[in-house]
Amino acid sequence: MTWSEMQPLLEQACWDTLYMVGWSTVIAVVGGLPLGILLVLTDRGGLLQNTVLNKIIGQVVNIARSMPFIILMVALMGFTRSITGTTIGREAAIVPLAIGAIPFFARLVETAVREVDGGLVEAVQSMGGNTWTVVRKVLVPESLPSLISSTTTTIVALIGYSAMAGTVGAGGLGDIAIRYGYQRFETELMWITVAVLAVVISLIQFVGDYAARGLHRRGGRSGTAPRLRLLRSRAAVNSGSRATAGTEADADAGSGPAVTGTSAERPAADVSKVG
Repeated sequence: MTWSEMQPLLEQACWDTLYMVGWSTVIAVVGGLPLGILLVLTDRGGLLQNTVLNKIIGQVVNIARSMPFIILMVALMGFTRSITGTTIGREAAIVPLAIGAIPFFARLVETAVREVDGGLVEAVQSMGGNTWTVVRKVLVPESLPSLISSTTTTIVALIGYSAMAGTVGAGGLGDIAIRYGYQRFETELMWITVAVLAVVISLIQFVGDYAARGLHRRGGRSGTAPRLRLLRSRAAVNSGSRATAGTEADADAGSGPAVTGTSAERPAADVSKVG
């Protein structure tokens, strides 16, 4: 096969792969982010502590993560057909890709959110913030660099999943590698496909790492955490000042009569001496 014959195949396969991975990533983030945060909130000692609910969600996530993607894709064929009307093509592949990525991303979100300093949560609660305020102002902004890294990891995993989806006619680079590289013995095309996958993954990893490092250099915050720390320190200073002022006032009140009494006794002693 010549390069002029390979080029249109590779271009279409790249667009199909990016289409599947892009939509699957969006669905995985939308579904996995609240699920991961819920795992933290309902855990023991969490703001919405509910051990039963936490164990149920955890078991569902673990079962979904433990299932090999190729088996998950076959098991969901009926569900995929009911949504998309078909089980082949890039649209059909989005369904198992997204369902397989949601629990994967949820565990990464859980790990990222658990790293947030508990003192910030207590500061928001002491200022009257509810659970939604804690999530919106502390948990998500503080864990944003780790969440970006988690999203990058999920995208890379989805590219690998999409290559496996090519074995059942999902399209994309995996489909090209299987149909032409393996079944038609086009070894050159297969290695070109592998190289393209490596380049795409490297670019995505570079962009994700660059964004995460950029947030880390800026403190990894949206400005919420420094304000919370400042408010917390001001509150501590104010309470300390009030305590100091109260102590000095008590001391002055206690020393007043003693000084008065002493000064009153001294003139009496002098009068007796004159007499």
